Amino acid sequence: MKPTASFSESRIAMLRDDPQLAAEYLEECLIEGNAELFKVALKHVADARLGGMSALSDATSLNRESLYKSLSGKGNPTFETLTKVLEAIGLRLSVAAKA
Repeated sequence: MKPTASFSESRIAMLRDDPQLAAEYLEECLIEGNAELFKVALKHVADARLGGMSALSDATSLNRESLYKSLSGKGNPTFETLTKVLEAIGLRLSVAAKA
């Protein structure tokens, strides 16, 4: 039987290798309107793109422990934190008119 990758490994590979997919993943979370889901998804993308919270901390000059807290489901990141994290992973915020 051929070994398969876990869901987590597959998600990491897809988000790491395809920045457009990472952007769409986060966009869908925003469309859902679930802030907790968005923060956890942002952590998934940051983990995949940079390799973990230590690397994200280095890239953003933000404290690793505060990043863990901010990007948890119950966290409350500031706008500045969100923009720094997005910039570090090669993405940005934008606004669009509703269809």
